[in-house]
Amino acid sequence: MSRRLLPFLLFLLSISVAQSQVRPPLYEPRVPSGYSRVYMLWPEGAPLAKGNRPIDIPKLYYYPAVAPAAGTAVIVMPGGGYNRLMMEKEGSSEAKWLAAHGVAAFVLQYRLAPTYRYPVPMLDGARAVRLVRSRAGEFGVDPRRIGVWGFSAGGHLAGFLASEPEQRNKTATDAIERVSAHPDFAILSYARLSMEPTVPRKGNLESLLGPNPTPQMIDQISIVRHVTKQTAPSFIFSTTADAAVNSLNATAYYDALKRLDVPVELHIFELGPHGAGMGQNLKGQEELEIWPTLLENWMELHGWLSPPPKAVRERDRERP
Repeated sequence: MSRRLLPFLLFLLSISVAQSQVRPPLYEPRVPSGYSRVYMLWPEGAPLAKGNRPIDIPKLYYYPAVAPAAGTAVIVMPGGGYNRLMMEKEGSSEAKWLAAHGVAAFVLQYRLAPTYRYPVPMLDGARAVRLVRSRAGEFGVDPRRIGVWGFSAGGHLAGFLASEPEQRNKTATDAIERVSAHPDFAILSYARLSMEPTVPRKGNLESLLGPNPTPQMIDQISIVRHVTKQTAPSFIFSTTADAAVNSLNATAYYDALKRLDVPVELHIFELGPHGAGMGQNLKGQEELEIWPTLLENWMELHGWLSPPPKAVRERDRERP
């Protein structure tokens, strides 16, 4: 169990009775278009679940890679401020793009406020990485080529996972929990990555932390404070014109990775609103249309868009 999650799991358990009285949100996550199959992260029921409504059941929507498959998987984490999910513009659109580039793609439906707060979305994100890695053979991917791609709040979630140390619970009865939840790379689009006072922000992610979060809680979700040499290599996309998530989040995270020699690439465009998605067909902001090509080049640079060598495939077949 992560040292960043355990204190808040204990806190949530201590108030579970009170939380059960919280009114459910009006928002219901929509199903992304074009997926092939859906997987429940916990078929027997998710931890800390408040019921069995759609909002209580975290899921992965699967988009198989189009041949030739690269042997890579990416879990897309839509944004929405931790209280809704942009399942099309920041979910299925990217999953279809990835699948067309030979990458097995998944869109994560994680649990939301006000019914669920920190660390529940992080538990869902970690479980998603573990599920894909534990069933890598079924999905035709290398378990060492599992990435995450998040937007806005989903980018915060992806950054949280990327900055978590690799941990395995080798004694867990659930086989999925015995594999690592640490992604091999991360793609972060206009993500909230810093809660430092030097980075302007509106609020303290109250949707995630609840009202009046303590300094300790804010520290736990300030991604830049938890970067280590083991943090996943990252591609960062942001815009100067973003009025919701200041681009200083992107530069702060870049600086933190750079100081520790973690592979990182940063692109900040002058134009572009928050929620630009893939940056296509935005009138007057055509410069953004190039950014998926930059991402494609970065993934190719690291070998995540090319089929793994024969020796790697044989190694994975022999792995218990």
